[in-house]
Amino acid sequence: MRHAKTGNRLGRTSAHRKATIRDLAKATLLEQRICTTKPKAKEARKLVDRLITFGKAGTLASRRRAFAILCDHGLVKDLFERISPRFKSRLGGYTRIIPLATRRGDNAQLAFLELTEKEEVIVSKSKTQAQAKPSESLTVEKTVAKDLATQPKAAPELKKEPPKPEAPRPHPKKEIPPHERPKPRPSFFTGLRNMFRKRPPSRGS
Repeated sequence: MRHAKTGNRLGRTSAHRKATIRDLAKATLLEQRICTTKPKAKEARKLVDRLITFGKAGTLASRRRAFAILCDHGLVKDLFERISPRFKSRLGGYTRIIPLATRRGDNAQLAFLELTEKEEVIVSKSKTQAQAKPSESLTVEKTVAKDLATQPKAAPELKKEPPKPEAPRPHPKKEIPPHERPKPRPSFFTGLRNMFRKRPPSRGS
């Protein structure tokens, strides 16, 4: 019987389960929202809330405890300086779970795990060439036109005609002597004529 043993084992060993939940918590702090299965989101939510509580404390002991879980100095610094100060006015509820549809294949229930206080991202438009002043573009066009006018004109290149293909030379016919020429094959009618041709009488008759 599982007395006082709460939590979902997720079908993993203890080391594999701790690594999975730690990676989900790190991804939630970095990306501010992740998509995973609902049981994993429920287990990772506990760790994310505890890490934000460490960040709100801001003591050296809490930094060491957070580093023991995350094993990342840069992420611990962001947790204490950028992420946790957003939740000063909150006493809890640092994360939320938004259910989604089931996953195709294994029919697992998906869900969003996200922070309730997100960082605003401001996208600044870069100054393009189209937004430049018209006077600057006109001066550039004038200087380019002057440069083209002052350049010496190159001599026109003469087009070379492609070489004409040589006519094939006639193959000399080799004369065959008459004794080496092949004899014509007798046709069907010549054989019939030979059959009905009158033979000269023999000398003995």
